[in-house]
Amino acid sequence: MSWVNAVVQGILLGGLYALVAAGLSLVFGVMRIVNLAHGVLAVLAAFGAYVLGDALGLHPFLALLVVVPVMAAVGYGLQRGLLNRALGGGELAPLLVTFGLAIVLQNALLEAFSADSRRLDVGALGTASIRLGDGLTVGVFPLLAAVVGVLVIAAIGQFLARTATGRAMRATSDDRDAAALMGIDGRHLYGVATAIALGTVAIAGVFLGARSTFDPAAGGVTLIFAFEAVVIGGLGSLWGTLLGGVVLGVAQALGAAVDPAYGVLAGHLVFLVVLATRPRGLLPSAVTA
Repeated sequence: MSWVNAVVQGILLGGLYALVAAGLSLVFGVMRIVNLAHGVLAVLAAFGAYVLGDALGLHPFLALLVVVPVMAAVGYGLQRGLLNRALGGGELAPLLVTFGLAIVLQNALLEAFSADSRRLDVGALGTASIRLGDGLTVGVFPLLAAVVGVLVIAAIGQFLARTATGRAMRATSDDRDAAALMGIDGRHLYGVATAIALGTVAIAGVFLGARSTFDPAAGGVTLIFAFEAVVIGGLGSLWGTLLGGVVLGVAQALGAAVDPAYGVLAGHLVFLVVLATRPRGLLPSAVTA
């Protein structure tokens, strides 16, 4: 039963990883760039929720009503004002720009909040659990995080498939020049894609901040887990990202069941195995998948 419990906990953890990685997958699928500031932006959202809770007494989930639109607006402005310029400089330029942005944001957070760890308080929800059987218990908060991860990915997929803006994003992703000839404003669509990505990053950041402690340096680990989930599932594939997150979460949970020190290591090993045997991921597809 302990192994079954580890698998169940890993699946729930994978749902959270998928939520964290969804924005990274979307940005890569639409623009073919890897946002190295992704993890720090999630931490920034967590600190935003923390400030709102400390100043106004808002519950972290209520703080999402402020943090998500603010982060989305930041994403649009960041894309239009900075990243669109970098896209014209070749494949390396966006990596360097987002890396520099990550360093700046991390140091700004360190100056503003110090290196002390913090955690978002979700009250009784953080400790509530559901007993499914002998030796098998599911936490309400991990279950909620996994469900939100699935819903966010499904919502992005429906947006891309069923809305005019989403279809324009897919067309721009396939052939930007051809889309431009059809009158599609690629720069605006890239801004919208980054706004959606940072909106999902904000949700993920709040859930991460409520699940465990965070500090200004936590962005690096967050980026690694998100990147591994995206690569395992398949670059640009949203449902592949969900699968990748689940595979990563289960690997970490099973590794931790053997020895707590092996949890993260097991996830890295699975990532390397998939990268070596299936370099395009388990579900390689377009961003519409």
